[in-house]
Amino acid sequence: MQVKGIDHVNIIAQDLDRTIAFYGDLLGFRAEESPGTAMGFRGCWLVDGSGRPSIHVMAYHDTRHAELERGSATGLIDHVALACDDFDGMLRRCEEMGVEHRVNNRNFGDIRQIFVTDPSNVKLELNFAGD
Repeated sequence: MQVKGIDHVNIIAQDLDRTIAFYGDLLGFRAEESPGTAMGFRGCWLVDGSGRPSIHVMAYHDTRHAELERGSATGLIDHVALACDDFDGMLRRCEEMGVEHRVNNRNFGDIRQIFVTDPSNVKLELNFAGD
């Protein structure tokens, strides 16, 4: 067995509509119906520019997600990193939308980074290689 890469990330959103809008408006993700909808879960897939569903957003449910309030098994994950392009365009979009952000212009390698936090308090590392 060999791991080929990360398939997707699942985010539990306190405010589903605001979270979907954040990923769509800032990062250009397109929302599509999730298979979980048929099972009674509110949420959607966020599809990236290549047409791949890479983020699964689910609405917070008191019973199903009670472990989040106690600290879940994934509580030590610090951030999600996304490969991006158009550093200047993203920086401009953050400023236009009033999204708090931090730029990391690394002194080594060819990666520039912008850090933002989504409405569910998930830290995102936006990586721009050679940009």
